[in-house]
Amino acid sequence: MKKPLKAAIAALAGIAAAGLCAMLGINAYVKNSVSDMIVTSEGAKDFDADCIVILGCKVKEDGQPSDMLRDRLQRGIELYRLGAAPKIIMSGDHGRKNYNEVGTMKQYAVEAGVPSSDVFMDHAGFSTYETVYRAKEIFGAKRVIIVTQKYHLYRALYIAKSLGLDAVGVDSDLETYRGQLKRDVREVLARCKDFATSIIKPKPTYLGEAVPVSGDGDITND
Repeated sequence: MKKPLKAAIAALAGIAAAGLCAMLGINAYVKNSVSDMIVTSEGAKDFDADCIVILGCKVKEDGQPSDMLRDRLQRGIELYRLGAAPKIIMSGDHGRKNYNEVGTMKQYAVEAGVPSSDVFMDHAGFSTYETVYRAKEIFGAKRVIIVTQKYHLYRALYIAKSLGLDAVGVDSDLETYRGQLKRDVREVLARCKDFATSIIKPKPTYLGEAVPVSGDGDITND
């Protein structure tokens, strides 16, 4: 192998190694900086939150929540029943007429006995960053309890912290989920992406008029 080619390969390998180290460093920083913001359901009761924010996830073709989403909903409803917060924001993807995460989420909560007026729908929660941004800027939340699986919770809490939103998180890991290793690897990349996003602080896809979470959640119904 010629020397110039060897040098080029060595340089590329060095760049790749540096990039990997940077990614792992950012990943560790994001997790460590918010680890103390993750609490139990009982601990969340003392936080005096405005609302519980449940992050959206896949809805099945038959309109039923996926296992991960169902567990997020169950945890959020548990927190509501414990009196941890008086309102719930269901935030997810409703960018298409034939796919409605937030409608499924609200229906699940109402069928479980949560008053419809206490459940808000954020139809434009297209990403974790957008969900947190809109919770603060559209719904006027100041103190929130974020509910999702623990691997995802670190990133959501880091975004909340960077946007100046007081938050704690409660994980919704009620079982072991298939494909978790793939999600864990992908989440490292997502944490690095949102580390940068939290510095730039772009506006979300949609903003719109304010919908105070202290009001009636039915105003957000379809």
